[in-house]
Amino acid sequence: MSPRILVIGAYGNFGRIICRHLNQMPAVQLVIAGRNADSLSQLAAQLNGSESWCGDAMAPGFADALRALRIDWVIHTGGPFQGQPYRVAEACIEAGAHYCDLSDCRLFVNGIAQLNDRARQAQVTLLSGCSSVPSLSSAILDEQRHHFSRIDRIEHGISSSAKMPGLSTIEGVLAYAGRPIRQWRDGRPCNVDGWLGLQLRHLPGLGWRLLNDVDVPDMDIFATRYGARDLAFKAGSGLMLGGLANAALALLVKYGLVRDPLPWARRLHRLGSRFERWGDGRSAMYLDVRGLDLQGQPLRLQAQVSASDDKGPEIPSCAAVALMARVVEGYQPEPGARPCVGEISVERYLAAIGEPDKVRYSVSFQHGRG
Repeated sequence: MSPRILVIGAYGNFGRIICRHLNQMPAVQLVIAGRNADSLSQLAAQLNGSESWCGDAMAPGFADALRALRIDWVIHTGGPFQGQPYRVAEACIEAGAHYCDLSDCRLFVNGIAQLNDRARQAQVTLLSGCSSVPSLSSAILDEQRHHFSRIDRIEHGISSSAKMPGLSTIEGVLAYAGRPIRQWRDGRPCNVDGWLGLQLRHLPGLGWRLLNDVDVPDMDIFATRYGARDLAFKAGSGLMLGGLANAALALLVKYGLVRDPLPWARRLHRLGSRFERWGDGRSAMYLDVRGLDLQGQPLRLQAQVSASDDKGPEIPSCAAVALMARVVEGYQPEPGARPCVGEISVERYLAAIGEPDKVRYSVSFQHGRG
């Protein structure tokens, strides 16, 4: 039977991409969901009249709606996830529907394990962080892990194009600007300031990009999954001005001159939208991994997923698409609640995006010290 998949936030930036891909899968029955009836109607017309549900997925009664619609899977794109409760996931448990979300919020993704017992009892799968991090980042490491006898350091990050994501995304990631976030140094937790720690990094095909320290679920997952003693993650805009603006906000928060970064996040979002045309449309996620090879000699892995022509948003969006492609083929993830790691291979991920001329994956190794 064709799975019935409901996408929350279907008319948002990521939701639209997911719906477009799912609508092209003949074996999927797509239901689009959101709180704005006009936006839903317009999207439904673009998707050849797909089913829709208008309402608040966070409100009581959502489980009843899922049962009435006979939903098999829910894809939750409705951020920001920072501080968001697990009401959607809990409704899925109640309704017997499986769930995944696009959160990259560390507390949200890693905290979903608190629902594990309830999900297992209901024979429901809840997967959080079905996005670039931690789904794709872990898929790349899982694919290359066999080259290492030991992994010591993982530094990875994302440099976006100048095209601004949705306001909710900006509000979410700037919520911890200037506030402590935990990374790892020499096997011990180490606090750094969110959106500070500026670094210039050269990314093949993109040139020099300015990156800031950012919080992601990987910081907890990678320490246990790969045994790395040093972990760092950075992110930044395609325009250096964006990285400098975020760092300026972080400094104001750090020294108590700004108490609430939310209004400033909105201002920076408006400002960034005005500068989009100055970008080159290129973005990338990179991984820089150091450790020992199978002979005990130093080994460095550098991997990068690059996107051109402003196709960067396809990367976080299509983890859910790749997962649904597996479901259509008969895949049944183990019941329980956990971060979305180990569910999708790099090959499946890239196949779901389906843009080989605009989204490319490269891997290189360097043996010896250097």
